[in-house]
This record gives sequence, C-alpha cells and structure tokens, in this order.
Amino acid sequence: MRTDVQQVADGTYLVHGSNTNWVILTEGDAVTLVDTGYPGDRELLLASLREVGSSPEAVAAVLITHAHNDHLGSAEHLRRTYGTPVYLHEAEVPHARREFLHQVSVGTVLRNGWRPGVLPWALHAIRSGGTTHVPVAAPEPFPTAGTLDLPGRPVPVHTPGHTLGHCAFHLPERGVVIPGDALASGHPTSRVKGPQLLPDMFHHERSRAVAALAVFEELEGDLLLPGHGPVHRGPVREAALQARERAA
Repeated sequence: MRTDVQQVADGTYLVHGSNTNWVILTEGDAVTLVDTGYPGDRELLLASLREVGSSPEAVAAVLITHAHNDHLGSAEHLRRTYGTPVYLHEAEVPHARREFLHQVSVGTVLRNGWRPGVLPWALHAIRSGGTTHVPVAAPEPFPTAGTLDLPGRPVPVHTPGHTLGHCAFHLPERGVVIPGDALASGHPTSRVKGPQLLPDMFHHERSRAVAALAVFEELEGDLLLPGHGPVHRGPVREAALQARERAA
C-alpha cells in the first residue's frame, strides 16, 4: 500500500493510512505529528514523513488525540527509538499506559457484525494490530495550558465522550481543526458521507460525545482534518451542527 499524503495548507498535511488518518505539521525543519495510525501502519507513517521531506528524527513531539490502537500505533516506537515526547490530555495519559482500555470490545463488534461494513472493517483492524497491546511507557500530559510551542502552534481542546481524555487540536493561524474521532467525515462502517459522529459502538460515552460537538461550534476554521474520512472544507461550526443533527 502506498502512502496517501495530501497537502491541505502551508505546512499542513493530512495522511490517509489504512482506515485511519494522521496529520503532519511542518515549520522549518521541525515537525509535529498528530496521531500515528495502527501499529501495522508504521511503514506508511515513516514513508509519509519522507514524502514531506522530513524524518522521524525531526519530529519535535507526537500529539495523540486519544489512546485507541488505530491512533496510538507507533507512538511508543517513536518515543523509545528517537526520544520523541508523546503528549496527551492528562485524563488520557493512564489510558495510553494501558492502566485501563476504553476501546470497542470484540464482543460488541460481533454483536454489530450484521451491520454493513463492520466485519470487513474488523478483519482489517485485527490484521493491522487493532487488538495488539501497544502501551506508551512514559506518556506525558501537555506541557502547558493553551497554545503548545510546537510546529503549527496547536491548541489542545478537550472533547470527552469518545474517550474520557479525547482531545482535538485547533490551529487558529492555519484555520485548521484536527478533531480526532470526536467528529468524522466518513468511516468504513458508516453509510453516511460528510460530518458525523462515528457509529455508537465506538464511543465510551455517546451522550458526552454528542455534547462535545458544541465545542467545535465555537472554533474558527474552515479545514477539518478528521481521524476518519476525507478532509472537509467549510466552516467547522457548520460541520459540527450537521453532525449534531445527524446524531439526533
């Protein structure tokens, strides 16, 4: 599989891995990496850094929206091999250490196996390391409140529901919002196209995931780079409103 890297703004790249996206933010020679795909996406991840003219050694930090395997996959590899710090919301740090696991269970997936796309997605997830034990040994909470001193100047935005410590990232200077799994634009298990919540089985607390959409309604930006689905262009506020209507 070839890496699919899409430049969506200056120094801003959305990378489509195998059913999961990650984002590369560049500034000079330095890089911020937001999420890392499945464990099985590692070669795609490294190839995407090369494609934007960078390398894992240039990654100043890995920011993780939430500690599901399809986003956390290579975080520990980068931390252990290159000394790259891995930052999450403080409520998500123990999740990344795997002190607990808030991730859809095999049983729940099987009970939903009759739904279109679920079984092919599940098979892919298993093959890509979706059930592998991939804790981060030393994850860290964000070092400061507000804007992070990293390429892209991302601002963490707590959006709990999908997981307790789920965090989106707002890049006001670039008009970009990286919502992780709090706001998607597509998924192999969904027939809906465009702004939406992921199917119910994926959320730790669906009611809080719906409530978190109100957070996006307050963010200025016209580029949404979701964890699943294509880039969405247009006011982020309107995308959140559309997802809320669909969730209702």
